[in-house]
Amino acid sequence: MTTTTATGTATGTATGTATGTGTDAAFATALVRMSHVVQYVFADVSREHGVTPQQAQLLCMLNDGPIGMTELSRLLHLEKSSLTGLVDRVERRGLVTRVSHPRDRRACRISLTPEGAGLGEQVHAEICARLDVLGEEMPEADRLRIATALMGVVARYTT
Repeated sequence: MTTTTATGTATGTATGTATGTGTDAAFATALVRMSHVVQYVFADVSREHGVTPQQAQLLCMLNDGPIGMTELSRLLHLEKSSLTGLVDRVERRGLVTRVSHPRDRRACRISLTPEGAGLGEQVHAEICARLDVLGEEMPEADRLRIATALMGVVARYTT
């Protein structure tokens, strides 16, 4: 049985569903439920910092440096017009800037301003800290094994 806490966090065990049975269904169900938890944490942290979850996600993605619009569109799963609107709103707030692409003068890359970099680092650190708390009672070896497995899933998805 699964219950939902006041913060929207699902608790309970992952069980098989009509789309599969056994371990595969339990794994997929756990991932879906975990994605909801991550979304709730993004929403809570974003609200506390006065940005939307989508804006927070953009800032976090830019923490490692400028990214082109095409790549951002792919990473954020947004159509070009939606991404342009998102970037416009964050740019008006002084958190990002458009910079010329070094090899293609028709294209631009999105870069964090100093204010955006500070906020992006804060948001990312706070989201990670809140998610890390969820597993703090697990043995360290289990946490490392789960983290390694999930990074493998992410790598397979992004390639």
